[in-house]
Amino acid sequence: MLTGGTATAPGAEPVTVTVARVVRPEHRADFERWADEVLALARTFPGNLGTSLLHPGPDSREYHLVYRFADGESLAGWERSPQRRAALERLDQMVDEVRYARVAGLESFFTRPAAPGPRWRSTLLTIAAVFAITSLLQRLVFPHLTSWPLEGRLLLSAVVVVVLLGYVVMPTLTRLFRGWLQPRRD
Repeated sequence: MLTGGTATAPGAEPVTVTVARVVRPEHRADFERWADEVLALARTFPGNLGTSLLHPGPDSREYHLVYRFADGESLAGWERSPQRRAALERLDQMVDEVRYARVAGLESFFTRPAAPGPRWRSTLLTIAAVFAITSLLQRLVFPHLTSWPLEGRLLLSAVVVVVLLGYVVMPTLTRLFRGWLQPRRD
């Protein structure tokens, strides 16, 4: 349930933060009590628009705490507060992993972080992409660069692979294989 409520200043963009925490099985009850306290505390801060706790599914230990603030300045007030720092100090022994996501503006109303699929799938897709790019370089480009020193060809290969992976190939493959990379867990 989303609770809270303060008016947004004109021109300010609301900000939503999601903090995913993988909780150790023996600390689930302690963590849920901690989360209730922290979310109640966050609701008292100026600019808070609401908070919620998303519980994990039956085969998961990952909880999501969602904080919504009127703007980045209000969020920063919460994140820098001594109360939050003190609460986080009590958390270390309860969790194995923490991930943070921040979304601003209208985007925060319509997006939610994707649940990651099995890591082996993204690894396999990345290997296939690197193989395809390096194969094309070896067949089409490097036969024309035999006079280049080995280090120059290796540098060119690294630059081309990284740039193509980061800006063209992986964004495209991630969109095309979204259903396979992040299967629904309904």
